[in-house]
Order: sequence, then structure tokens, then C-alpha cells
Amino acid sequence: MARKLAVIGAGLMGSGIAQVAAAAGWDVTLRDVTDAALARARSGIETSLARFVAKDKVSEDEARAALARIATTTDLDAAADADIVVEAVFERLDVKQDLLRTLDGLVGEHTVLASNTSAIPITKLAAATAHPERVIGTHFFSPVPLMALCELVRGHRTSDATLATAREFAESTGKTCIVVERDVAGFVTTRLISALLMEAVRLYESGVATAEDIDAACRLGFGHAMGPLETADLTGVDVLLHAAQNIHTETQDGKFVAPELMRRMVDAGDIGRKSGRGFYRH
Repeated sequence: MARKLAVIGAGLMGSGIAQVAAAAGWDVTLRDVTDAALARARSGIETSLARFVAKDKVSEDEARAALARIATTTDLDAAADADIVVEAVFERLDVKQDLLRTLDGLVGEHTVLASNTSAIPITKLAAATAHPERVIGTHFFSPVPLMALCELVRGHRTSDATLATAREFAESTGKTCIVVERDVAGFVTTRLISALLMEAVRLYESGVATAEDIDAACRLGFGHAMGPLETADLTGVDVLLHAAQNIHTETQDGKFVAPELMRRMVDAGDIGRKSGRGFYRH
């Protein structure tokens, strides 16, 4: 029997997760609140798969088969028979809690509920459900079809069985997993990039060095594939600002306080590649 995945939220992260799962043989239901969002997501998946075909990473038949495994819907009840549900909705505690609470009463008793949060403690999300043992963090990275890592985050009550199921799912899509055994805000990866990014923005804001030179220092001095300001533009300045604010709210650690420049960039809509302008012009 085919494995069934439901992805809630058809933005870049949700559609990326749907794509890699379908390519790995999962039957995927991709749900969002509007048909327009779902149409954009399907178009994006088609474009992404076409790039893989052009680069001889997958065949045309494999791409068509992956697309055929993705069903789209605005009906949340369509997630009811999934083996795993991954929510990839807006990074806000109350939004995610409300969704997980609803899903908890909708899906089967053995269904794993996974959150694609990058910074919100899983224990807080799981507390909204009656079954916290089946809630786990599955933090994929953008763009999902290209990034090799998935960060698995255990909440205070996440069971070993839930962790094993989530790992099996993520690894089936070709990802390498790391496990966060203690549910701290920001986990491992977001905590590290947030601390580095806040300092990089401070250096840029105070005129110590250009964005280009700060990023070059990290690429050439530390061997990073991308500098922190380049990473912010790719991921979304707004996304990383929100993540840093979540970590600061939880920890009250001053190194996660966002510089004024970063906050004003988000106010102005200069949020990176998706807006055409961030720390760089795109």
C-alpha cells in the first residue's frame, strides 16, 4: 500500500516538501485555503521538476509520476487518512497550535503530526493536542528539493516511535537527519544562523564592512557555502527576523535581538529574493 502524506500549507516550504515526498513515492495531499495558492504551488512544483529533468537528475517519466502523486485541495478533512501530516503554515504559535489541535481530532490514532517550524518549541505546539507523544518537528530547509538536511526536533513528550517514523519519512526523501534531543527555541540550525546573522547585520549596519565582504569572509574564511546576508535574502529577511524574535522571546538572550536596520527592511518590504531587494538587489 502506498504511503500517504498530507502537507498543510502550499507556500514554498509546503510545496517543496510535497515535491520531494511525491518524488520518493509518497501519495501526497497538498492543502491550502485558496485554489489560487494551490495553483501557484503546483506551477512551482512543475517548474522545479522541469529543472531537474533539464539537468538529467530525473527522467521525464519520473517527473510526470511525481506530479501525478500530488493531489491539491482546500478541504482539511482530506488529511484524515494520512500516515504523516506536515504543517508548513505561517510561523506563528497560535496559528500552528490551532491547526494542530484540529488535526489531532481529525486524523487516525497512529498518525504522526509534524511541524515544519524553524524556531517555535515543539512542546508548546504539542501542548495544544491531546496526544503530544505523536507531535514532532521536521524542519526542512529552503529550497527543499535542493537542501540535504532535515532537523528532527523532539518535544518533551515526543515518543521514540514518532521519532522513528519521522526519520524514516525524511530519509526516504533523500534527506540527512540530525536530531534535537532537547526542545530549545531555535533548535540547532536556526539558533546558529540567527546568532551569526544578527552580528553580520550589526557589522553591516555600523559600516564596518559591505554585505559582499561580510559574506565573502564567511565563505572564504569559514568554508560556508553562502554568507549570512546571502542566506537571509534567500530564506527571507522577514522569516529570519521572525525566527530570531521567537528565540529572543523564549531565551531573553540579547544576541538574538534584531538590529534596527533589519526591522526597518522588513517594514519597507525589502525582504530578499522574493521581493527583489534585501541586503542585495535581485
